[in-house]
Amino acid sequence: MSQVESDPVSAPSAPDQPAVAVEGLWKVFGPKPERIVGSDEADLPRDELMDRTGNVVAVGDASFEVAQGEIFVVMGLSGSGKSTLVRCLTRLIEPTAGRIQVAGTDVSAASAAELRDLRRKRVSMVFQHFGLLPNRRVRDNVSYGLEIAGVDRRERGERAEEVIELVGLQGFGDAYPDELSGGMKQRVGLARALAADPEVLLLDEPFSALDPLIRAEMQAEVSRLQRQMGRTMVFITHDLREALQLGDRIAVMRDGRIVQIGTAAELLDEPADDYVRDFTAEVPRALVLTAADAAEPVDPARQPPARTIAADTLLRDCIPYVADGHGLRVVDEHDETLGVLGRGRVLEAIHGGRVAPEGA
Repeated sequence: MSQVESDPVSAPSAPDQPAVAVEGLWKVFGPKPERIVGSDEADLPRDELMDRTGNVVAVGDASFEVAQGEIFVVMGLSGSGKSTLVRCLTRLIEPTAGRIQVAGTDVSAASAAELRDLRRKRVSMVFQHFGLLPNRRVRDNVSYGLEIAGVDRRERGERAEEVIELVGLQGFGDAYPDELSGGMKQRVGLARALAADPEVLLLDEPFSALDPLIRAEMQAEVSRLQRQMGRTMVFITHDLREALQLGDRIAVMRDGRIVQIGTAAELLDEPADDYVRDFTAEVPRALVLTAADAAEPVDPARQPPARTIAADTLLRDCIPYVADGHGLRVVDEHDETLGVLGRGRVLEAIHGGRVAPEGA
């Protein structure tokens, strides 16, 4: 892996710095992978590259930043490289080249001891498979990471009870994993990740094994926890609807490359290419886009509507309020005006195409 000349940084992220910063990240599997990085061969179709060199580009020249408190979703089909990418962020998989900074640590240049500290205290991971210890009760599973980190019994017990309540498992602290449903087991996994009070949560397809109803419940739980705790999350999924519902921004991957990064509205209204356009063609826009996505700027020459609606209200839920032809003022959580919304604007956004100004 390429190294940087400066010493690793191991301080908490400053408020104005990204929680995660990735620049030119490559992961190539095969013989002499370094020679593939940045070469013309790296642009070959995967089958042809494998035939010629015996190498596979799992992640190719990925660069992005994740703001503090953001839910950043990496979305792609099986084999797109998304799980490899998230494992590179803490060097569970050793990158071939590139620079990575996570939670104030220069991961690219970190020593083994610094990586252990990062994984134990600043970054937690939640996987698709729960990985619970079957012979330990829920509270002991939740506090296991703290035990490994050397936290005393009383403190880790108190912290376990806090996060058990936080994820809605009150009363189940004495239960064993085989006494829990799939959704409850995943809540235990989430609680275990939160117990260390990490700056960054990495979630690798955590809900893929759950049935649709429990999956929707857990998606809502992640959104609630993020609003309540303000933690930065990098969330991996192959489900576009899940990505659009959860992500503040979404990175779409294909064959190891990031094709587009944007908000749900940007992916739906401004797809970077036919791949993204085809992916988003059947998305129910009224269930994804919000009042803020469709709002138009306030005309200073006109009095804004008196009625208000929250910025994160789904367009589906805006319809009854604009059906009478009167507009709405879209406001954030501080009651600051973000724009205005009318019936024509809502219908245009729901039925597709770029969102044009009201009356255009």
